[in-house]
This record gives sequence, structure tokens and C-alpha cells, in this order.
Amino acid sequence: MNVPFQEGADCPELHATLAAVRALENLPPTQAVDAVAYRSNGKTLVIGPAAQALPLADYLAQALFVTVLLRDETPAAFDPRAYAVLQADAIALTGWLGAFAVRWQATGEAARQDSFDLVLDLDRAPLIATHQPPNGYFAPGADPLARRAAADALLDMVGEFEKPKYFLYKERLCAHGRNTLVGCNACVDICSAGAITGAGDLVKINPYLCAGCGACGTVCPTGALSYAYPTPGQMGRRMKTALRAYREAGVPAAPPVVLFHDAGRPPAQLEAGIIPFPVHHTASTGLDLWLTALAYGAGSVAVLLAGGEAPQYGEALARQMAIGQAIMAGLGYAGPHFWLFDPANPAQPVPGQGPDQVATFDVAAAKRDTLEYALDHLQRHAPVQPETVVLPPGASFGAIAVNRDACSLCMACVGACPASALLGGDTLPQLRFVEKNCVQCGLCANTCPEDAIALVPRMSFAATRNTPVVMHGSEPFHCICCNKPFGTLQMIETMLAKLSQHAAFAGNLDRMKMCGDCRVIDMMRPQDEMKVIPLRRG
Repeated sequence: MNVPFQEGADCPELHATLAAVRALENLPPTQAVDAVAYRSNGKTLVIGPAAQALPLADYLAQALFVTVLLRDETPAAFDPRAYAVLQADAIALTGWLGAFAVRWQATGEAARQDSFDLVLDLDRAPLIATHQPPNGYFAPGADPLARRAAADALLDMVGEFEKPKYFLYKERLCAHGRNTLVGCNACVDICSAGAITGAGDLVKINPYLCAGCGACGTVCPTGALSYAYPTPGQMGRRMKTALRAYREAGVPAAPPVVLFHDAGRPPAQLEAGIIPFPVHHTASTGLDLWLTALAYGAGSVAVLLAGGEAPQYGEALARQMAIGQAIMAGLGYAGPHFWLFDPANPAQPVPGQGPDQVATFDVAAAKRDTLEYALDHLQRHAPVQPETVVLPPGASFGAIAVNRDACSLCMACVGACPASALLGGDTLPQLRFVEKNCVQCGLCANTCPEDAIALVPRMSFAATRNTPVVMHGSEPFHCICCNKPFGTLQMIETMLAKLSQHAAFAGNLDRMKMCGDCRVIDMMRPQDEMKVIPLRRG
């Protein structure tokens, strides 16, 4: 139902929507905790064919320090300029506002390099091809008006600038990799600015390239990356305030829809029963906030794409919504509860069924804690009480399946797990699993030398989801010399089978049955010395 906003319209849902909007407007604006600073002195590089590059360079040189790299002609073909005009057959460009590094080479000449504050790229293909280019870099394409607008923008980019530091990164939670093996690469894959790269077991985020979309925090399964503009706690308070104002308006009908939209691109009109909720970027919203909105009393959640976003953003949001819908459907709530649409293909979102009681918890700083709060509330008030709900592949919740015949209890998976979902036994050779902690990063499966582990995406509501469950166990194996336990019976049997034909162990298989200390003693003993191996009673 599309209803243009009218102050006097006789529509209770519209008045409730207006109350929610006013409650949001009365909240203090979001304040960034940290800032990223840039400095530009106006040293500008113009790249491109002479016919396009030189006229714009002449225009910029009135206020900026300009250098031109021509892609099609030699400088000698043109009248001398008051600025440097050079030729470049090959160019490499990296950096951001105030810190661009350029390396170029002309045929038959040595390579040269320099640094620049600003770059105007008029080449046929942009030298920096990320969907979100760095600040200070302009590649306007072939349109003359766009090129002139880019030049005008460059003239205003001299001085000191700053932007919010949009993200927080907790290295200890990161599931990117372990022991050179990659597990979760979600943030690297989704970043449209090229700001995130793998760095061994962790990731490295360049705050100068970060464009503030927040998609990395949305897809991060552990909460190692989170959005800080606003913080999760600030977002939670805003949602709770808006939904409380809507309820207090006394609307007896269906619960409202929360519509997340870019703050600079609001909906064209106010619609009854749909609370417009502005965010810096719609990619920064995700399953933790959506489920919280449902627990707070929303009937459904919609995300309005502004158009022009990186394609991976819409794909990631759709995957998150599929996971959320599977959870809500598994709990018996009539839906749908999640809507993703853009202005070119608008769909009228309608509220789904929600819990009969509004949650009171506050959104936590840790993503997994917020998810636990929301899921616990939705499950306690759900029409159906399943122990598990099957989720789509790629979900960040689930269990593992262990092939006990293949597993040797080497515990490599325990060492690789970044979330403490896999544990060893306290006193016995055991592999234990805590499902609540699992983020389905796959590091355990990638690390397992026996390929004995498979991921099982699902949501567990069982009472055991937060307790260690034994997945596999074996008898301890005791050293044949000193009787000290040092492994498992299955591990030793597997090693004996694999190494029985190995030259280093042929004729010395008993050493595989010794602990490390006894093995060293046996290896150092002279070969002609008589050995007596005590036999243990059965």
C-alpha cells in the first residue's frame, strides 16, 4: 500500500510510522570514534591521449602542480608547457589521496617512478579497476562533461581531509587461515575497494582505501570485522527506539516493516506500516541486525538498494536473507520475513509473523552474542520447536561430520579451529565439538590429513549446542618401553600401516610404538648392543 505522506491522513499505520520516523530524527547523530586523515598538496598526475589530456592539464595547471603522461604521442609533437609532459607506454599505479605511487616506462628508456597526491586517468581502461576507486583518483570515461566535472572536483582536493574509520578488526577472532591454509575469505572476496588482502593467517585492511560500505562485517562469520559507523550497539538502540515508538502509537494491526536504505537515497514517499531506517550503506546490515529487528517487534525486514552498488553486495545480502528465512521458516513463523529490492524492481514488502513477545536485550558489541540473543528469543516464542534447522550451503552456523574410520585423532583440526569449536579430550584421546561456536569456516576440513571432516550447515536449538560433544574417541596407546601414554591405538596402527615399507623405518617398526624420549634413546644406542624390551602383561 503506497501512501503519500499527509499529516492529517486518517491512517493509524501512517501515524505510527511517522512517530517512528520522528523518534529516529530526535536521536543524536552517529559520531565516528576514530578518523582517517589525508593530506594533499595538489601534486596532480594526468594520464591519457594527448588530445584529451593536454587541454584538461592546461586547465588544472592554473591551480595545481601538474605532470602529464601521454599514451599516444611524444612530448616533442606539442608546444612546450609550463608543466612536465612525458611519454609512457607502460604505467603501474597504486595508492590513494595524497599517496599515489606511479611507475612508468617509455620504449627504449629506463623505468621511472614518482609520487602524486591526485590522479586524473583519461586512458581507455582505468589503471585502478576496483568498483569503488580510492579517494583522489578519477577515471571519468569518455564523456566530456564527466571529464570536466572530474577536473573541477580535483581543484577542490587540496588541503587536509578526514573520514571515519569505518571498521573494527579483532585479530583473535579471525578465521581467515591457519598454518598457511585459507579458511574464510569472505571479507577479501566482497570488498569492492580492494582494501582487504590476505596476510598469512589474518587479513590486512587498508583504512585509506576502505570506502565504508560495511559489507566485510556483514559477511564475517565470527565478528572479527565489524562496522563502526555506527557501531552495532548504536544500531540496536536506534532500532529499538523506532519500533517502540511505533508500538506506543497504538496500532492494533500487523507489525511494521523495517526498511533499511542508504541515508542519501531515502524512499520517494512515506508508506504506512514501513519504517524507513537510514544507514550509511545498505551493505553494512546483516543477519544479526535483521533477526534482532524481528525480535524487537518488526514483522519483516527490507533492504532497498540504491542502484550502482557492486554486484557482490546484492548477492551477499540475498544469501544472508536465504539463511534468515530458512531459520524463521524452520521455527514455524509464517513469512516471508526478508525482502531485497531496488528502485527498478520495487516489491511491496509485507510483514511476516513474529514472536508474540517483544525482546528487551541490547545489541552486543560481539556479533555472535547478538545472534545468540536474537535466536534464543525467536526460538523460545516460536510456533515450532525443532532441535535443528537445515541451512543453505555457506551458512556460518552448523556442525561437522567425522568419518571415524578415517580419523586418526591427530588433533590437527583442533589446532586449526579459530573458534574453539573443536576440542581435545581432558584425559582421554577424544575429539569433542561445541556446535554453538562453529562458524563453518572449513579450516578443520582443509587441515585434516585424512579428509575425515565434512561441514554440515544447520542451526541447532538442542540443549547440547553449547556443550562439548564427543565426535570420536580411541583407546590410548602406551609406550612399549616405559608404558607412558603418548598417542591413540588407532593413530599408531595407521602409522604402522603407512610406514611399514618406508626405508627409514623398515626393520625398526618398534620405534613407532615408543614415546619420543624412548625413541631417541633407542636411536642413540649402538647397533650391536643387545636390547631388552620389557613385555607388559596383557
